[in-house]
Order: sequence, then structure tokens, then C-alpha cells
Amino acid sequence: MTPIAAPISAFARPRRALAAVALAALALTGCGNNGSNGRGSATRSTPEQAAFAVMLDKVAQPCSSSVGSASGPAGADPTGPEGKQSLAPGETPPAEPIEPGAPTEAQLSERDRCASVQHEQRIIQALQAVSEPTPAKVRKSLNSLGYIDERIHGLKQDGKVTRFYLDLREKGGRLCEAGTAAGEETDVTPCVAPATGSFAVKKLLSDGT
Repeated sequence: MTPIAAPISAFARPRRALAAVALAALALTGCGNNGSNGRGSATRSTPEQAAFAVMLDKVAQPCSSSVGSASGPAGADPTGPEGKQSLAPGETPPAEPIEPGAPTEAQLSERDRCASVQHEQRIIQALQAVSEPTPAKVRKSLNSLGYIDERIHGLKQDGKVTRFYLDLREKGGRLCEAGTAAGEETDVTPCVAPATGSFAVKKLLSDGT
């Protein structure tokens, strides 16, 4: 057998070169996961999602100067000073613990509660103009306001009205809206979604709905 005359380096890649290739592969793998939808999953943000985030910021803009906290539950209980419910003269305290107010008061941040009012006003105004609000018409109207399909849930016909939910969670908030499209009687109320994870209608805490 004729001995190999060429040096080993001509057939085998040096260890330093192999290490450089491995590091480059890891860097390329990481580049695909630098986006996030704000709900725990690392995915690349689409132009539609980016436009939705801009809309949320714009709607909540009036709330920035009126509240100090962007996330987390409000510190004060609206029932009265120091969180205690006042009693009328001569009235005795109840034997059972006083139930807290609506879930939105206890579990939504001040910013979310303020933003919910802004969302409700614009949604109600738009849906009141929709005659015979079918799910298709309601979806189209919500889309025109900037609410994307992946944030619209439970859209269904219920008699002459259409019910729906909007997932408006952002920046650690828990805001969602429960809506009923019914022409002039359209109603939208805030609800509380889980802080993390997927949006499930059955897990919502609603404001009397």
C-alpha cells in the first residue's frame, strides 16, 4: 500500500475551526427566537401584532398621566378609606366577611382599569352602528378598530345578538373585555384574564357577566 504523503491537516479540520462553526450555528439558532408576544412564548412578532401593540398603547395613552402604575393590582380598595367599608349610624358590622368588589377592581391595575374605559367607548360606538350584528360583521368591525383575529375569542351568535371576548393583555396586565353586540343596546364590560398562558373564556373573571 502506498503511504499517504499529504499531512493530516489537509484532511481534518482543526479543532478551532470546528468550534467556530459550532458557535456560529448557535448564534443563528438564537436569532429566530428574539421576538415575544408578551404572554410567555418566544415567537417572532408579525406586522399585524406590531400594529396591534401600537393600537393598545395609543388607546391607553390618556391613562399614562392619570395613573402611576403600569401593571399589578391597585393598592387601594375603592370601598372606602384603608379598604374598609363604611357603615351607616346604628348599623352593625356583618357577621360574615365582606365580599370584595368586582374582580376588575381587585385584580386589574389602575392602568388597565383606565384603558378598559377607553376600549369600551370606542367598541360600543362602532358596534352600535352595525345593523343585524352577525359574527362576521362584528369581527369585521373589530378588525377595523385594530383588534386582530388572534385576540378575538368566543365570537358566536346568541339569538339576535353576537357575543365576543377580547384579549387585551399587555405588559403583565390581565385586561380583557366581554362584549355583546346588539345595535343600540351593545354593551362591553371589563373582565380579568389569567396573568400568563393561553386565553380561555372559561377561566375569566367577569364584572357581573
